[in-house]
Amino acid sequence: MRTFVQYGTGNIGRSLMGQLFSRAGYEVIFIGRNQRIIETLNREGRYLVEVKDEQPDEIWVEHVRGILASDRDRVIETIARADLIATAVGPNSLPQLYDVIAAGILKRSQPLNILICENLRWMSRIFRAGLLPYLPADYPFDERVGLIETSIGKMVPIMPEEIQRAHPTRIWAEAYNLLLVDKRGFVGEIPQVEGMIAKANFDACVDQKLFVHNLGHATIAYLGYLMEPSNPFIWKAISHPAVEQVVRGAMWESANALIDEYPGEFTTQTQHTHIEDLIRRFKNQFLNDTLYRVGRDLPRKLGPDERLVGAAKMALKHRIPPRHIALAIAAGFRFRATDERGELFDGDRLFHAELVRRGLPALLQTVCSLDSQQDRALIELIERSDTMLRERKTSVDLSHLLE
Repeated sequence: MRTFVQYGTGNIGRSLMGQLFSRAGYEVIFIGRNQRIIETLNREGRYLVEVKDEQPDEIWVEHVRGILASDRDRVIETIARADLIATAVGPNSLPQLYDVIAAGILKRSQPLNILICENLRWMSRIFRAGLLPYLPADYPFDERVGLIETSIGKMVPIMPEEIQRAHPTRIWAEAYNLLLVDKRGFVGEIPQVEGMIAKANFDACVDQKLFVHNLGHATIAYLGYLMEPSNPFIWKAISHPAVEQVVRGAMWESANALIDEYPGEFTTQTQHTHIEDLIRRFKNQFLNDTLYRVGRDLPRKLGPDERLVGAAKMALKHRIPPRHIALAIAAGFRFRATDERGELFDGDRLFHAELVRRGLPALLQTVCSLDSQQDRALIELIERSDTMLRERKTSVDLSHLLE
């Protein structure tokens, strides 16, 4: 049996990657730090994906086992024998993997393809730069290592703690089950896996995912929180007409910029279909996805190349005023949703302390990397939106902010 090694036992690793490759006939070997999950995978040899949608389903993922990331020698040997590996650990954790993956690569007789499931732009460049210091200077990297960027649109909510404790490997997810991959990244033959679609113009796919899907999702979280801070759910936030109006407006500002950025790749009709499908999925109340999960980690999500600021800059590049996106950015600075224990995400706690201490203009410069001269038009739109949000706080007023 072919082996697929999944670094990371979290949401995407279990809900999508493990499921797709197990169904394609691979033994799936998870590498992770959570001892309970690894022990449960090894004891049961399978786990359950619960599909939360209009047509609920249960999918048992078979032929799985796990290895603790701390078992370095065993991990290296597993990578050395794997047919394919993937990472889904979060960008901040990648530096902890490079030396082990490089050691596994050096023990191989065959090239290795690595699927990078980290939901950031240009991840193959970052991954390459991380691996190279652990490989010989004359190592034939391009002939021996394929670094494949991915675009993942699957939505996976945070499960209640009591269910996680009772069922460590169980995962909730929506029915959507596609994995888009960069066709150019593979060394050798591309594996045939149902649900994995290799795309030639992958930069366009990544930008559409980040600047339409992720942008729309974040806009719901940030505006929805301002509209009703006590509401935890994405589906309920977008059910408000004023929030949906701003979300759709922001998505279209970005979608039109993408049409101009990638001529021949996107059309008004394809973007319309994509946006309406996303809004339908955002309204999935069976998923019970939360504002907290979608909006948390403000220092990253308000970053210069991220879903909001990056989209706004692309819109301005194509002379499209990003008024709705600027409103979402301003709302992001006011986002204080908490988890089920009533606690802010750690990075967001520090973010808000800095915001109180230094003010919005300073964070637009340090967090968003907006230059006071070069990005003056965007800064003014954000500051104007911030003023409107400060002066108008009711749902009725929100619906008139952009008139």
